[in-house]
Amino acid sequence: MNSVSVIIPAHNEEKAIAKVVSEIKSGFIREIIVVNNASTDKTREIAEKFGAKVVDEPIAGYGSACLKGIASVNFPKVVLFIDGDASDDLTQIDELVKPILNDECDFVIGSRKLGKAQKGSLTPQQIFGNWLATTLIWLFWKHKYSDLGPFRAIRYSSLLELEMTDKNYGWTVEMQIKALQKNLRIKEIPANYFVRIGFSKISGTVKGVLMAGLKIIYTIFKHKLL
Repeated sequence: MNSVSVIIPAHNEEKAIAKVVSEIKSGFIREIIVVNNASTDKTREIAEKFGAKVVDEPIAGYGSACLKGIASVNFPKVVLFIDGDASDDLTQIDELVKPILNDECDFVIGSRKLGKAQKGSLTPQQIFGNWLATTLIWLFWKHKYSDLGPFRAIRYSSLLELEMTDKNYGWTVEMQIKALQKNLRIKEIPANYFVRIGFSKISGTVKGVLMAGLKIIYTIFKHKLL
C-alpha cells in the first residue's frame, strides 16, 4: 500500500524540479507535494506538468515551506523530505522509508558524511557547520548524529508529536533535537549527495552562511535551556 507522502520545498528551482519529481520511482509513494516557496520563476508550472501536487507558501523560508507541506499531506504513514535542487540520490528512497514502514524506527536521516558526497557538493562551511552542530548535540543530549542532512523520513504521527515551529534555517536541527527529547527511534543511513543544480540560497552567499549558522546554534541552545 502506498503510504509515503513526499514534501519538496522549492524556491526558484525551475532548472531542477522536473528532474527531481520525475526521478521519484518508489512504489511506496502516495503523493508528491512540491511547496512553491515564494518562487519568481516557473517552479510551479514545471512541477505541475510533471505530476506533482503544488501548494504555495508565499513566506520565504525552508521551515515555512516544510510546515506548509506537512499541512497539505493526506494522512500518510511516513513523510519524506527531499530537496528540490537534485542533490539527493533518489534511488535511496526505499532505504529511508522501509525501516519506518517495517516499524524498526521512527526517524531516518540520510547522512552525507556517512555516504558518498560528490566533489564540490558540500562547501567547507557546510562541513564545519555540521560538525559543530552535531558536536553540540552530542555534548548536550549524548546522541551522536553525523549530519543535519535534509534528505530524511519520519513517521507521520511522530512528526506531529514534535510540534515543529522553525520557519527557516533551524528546521533540520530542531527536528533532530526534538526527536531526542521525544525518545524517537532514530537511524542514520549513508546517503549519496550530488552537486546541486542552480544556485544555493544559503551556502552560496556569505550572508546565507552566517544567518544559517547563527540560527542553528541559537536553536540548539534554545532547546537546551527550555
